[in-house]
Amino acid sequence: MSASPSRRRLLKPLLVLAVLAAAVIAWRALSPAPAADPAPAANATPVRVATVVRDDLVVRLKALGTVTPLHTVSLRSRVDGELLRLSFREGEHVKAGDLIAEIDPRPYQVALARALGTQQQNLAELDNAQTQLNRYSELQAKHFVSAQDLSDQQSKVRQLQGRRQTDQAAVDEARLQLQYTRITAPVAGRMGLRNVDVGNLVRSSDSEPLATITQTTPISVLFTVPEPDLPAVVAAVRATPDLTVEAWDREERTALGDGVLASLDNRIDTATGTLKLRAQFANADEALFPNQFVNIRLQVSSSDAVVIPNAAVQFGSKGSYVYVIAPDNTSHLRNVVLGPADGERVSVRDGLKAGERVVVEGIDGLREGANVEVVSQDPPRTGA
Repeated sequence: MSASPSRRRLLKPLLVLAVLAAAVIAWRALSPAPAADPAPAANATPVRVATVVRDDLVVRLKALGTVTPLHTVSLRSRVDGELLRLSFREGEHVKAGDLIAEIDPRPYQVALARALGTQQQNLAELDNAQTQLNRYSELQAKHFVSAQDLSDQQSKVRQLQGRRQTDQAAVDEARLQLQYTRITAPVAGRMGLRNVDVGNLVRSSDSEPLATITQTTPISVLFTVPEPDLPAVVAAVRATPDLTVEAWDREERTALGDGVLASLDNRIDTATGTLKLRAQFANADEALFPNQFVNIRLQVSSSDAVVIPNAAVQFGSKGSYVYVIAPDNTSHLRNVVLGPADGERVSVRDGLKAGERVVVEGIDGLREGANVEVVSQDPPRTGA
């Protein structure tokens, strides 16, 4: 059965479409494949590097310290009496021996005069007894007096000689009490605020002092170092007795003075595991104030070493390491053995040599053999 005319008309377009589709498929199959685009180059990691240098590294231990005067004296009266005058201004500097205050001396002048009078009376009696003893000795040799009389006179002379010593002690005591009415500065220093006004009755038993004197030039700072740092400190003291000590303010922004290590305590505090040390400062400008808290830097050594910034050091399961940049700008992990540190710099005992470059920023994105782009290189730094 032949197809109807309408059906033939529908099949012709379909046949044309099928031929065209087969031609397209054949053309794609026979045409050469386009060249593949080249793989994009690996992205280089931007890093900042620093140059390894050989330099003198000054090693300092840091500690918290308290400014402590070498001498602090509380001035109290050693006798009872009325306070006649105060001879100082609050806050002024005084020298050793300067008059600070004076107690009414009249009662003690009277006591001294009484002691002197008693002494003179007893001395006269002693002279008379000694003369009689000499006479008794001559008479007893001629048997005009008995031996008992001579012995009694000798005992009387010895008794009066003992009284002479007692009288002299009483005179010395009265004179000393009179001297105590003048209160003088035992040390040089700065006066504090007065606690008693003129006209008040003061006693030797008073708990509150008249005033205080604090020595500020020179002055000391007490600080502690942990027990693990003790060998380095002892070795440094043996090598250089006058170790340099720096005092800085609380924020470690301003240097308050340079001093020397004066002494070490004779035992470690078992409660804190620290050793107490004392440093002495000239403090000519009085930048250090008693009881002030300061930051201390104790220089314990200075040596020639391979030095890198602290920022370059990383810590892993196998110890400390750094990333070294090769001349072809690839990164390589390098294990290092660290030595002493000073602030932002640390010495390297093994693993690096001067002139190499280490990464200080951009480390997080690095791996062994990775390409890097050096965007900044710190110049070699020398010790401060």
